[in-house]
Amino acid sequence: MESLHIQQTKTSPEIILESDKGLAEIIGESYPENAMAFYKPVFEWLSAIQTANKQIQFRFQMDYFNTSSSKVIMDILDNLQKYHDKGGKVEVEWLYKEDDEDMQETGEEFSSDLSLPFKMKSYK
Repeated sequence: MESLHIQQTKTSPEIILESDKGLAEIIGESYPENAMAFYKPVFEWLSAIQTANKQIQFRFQMDYFNTSSSKVIMDILDNLQKYHDKGGKVEVEWLYKEDDEDMQETGEEFSSDLSLPFKMKSYK
């Protein structure tokens, strides 16, 4: 199970996957041409972490994402929910700029369909 760091580009976020800590972070803007293909390493990492029965802390710090990225984020959250339902330890943090009401509302909408620990945090 490898750790992975994908650098941010103009159309894709920075992704940090730290296997030893069970920590995943997605930071920035997300509107890659093929969101499912771009996020494939995240799903592979989640699968490996879950197979190892490790705790997962998943942090989203998004400034913007398009519809296809939104679908992938929902898929990530569904994956985490299923792991949580099977007894896996999961914590999600949704970070948003304190003046970004849209991103705050989006996090609230995502969390409303989940029963796993989901923390909303604003930052400057």
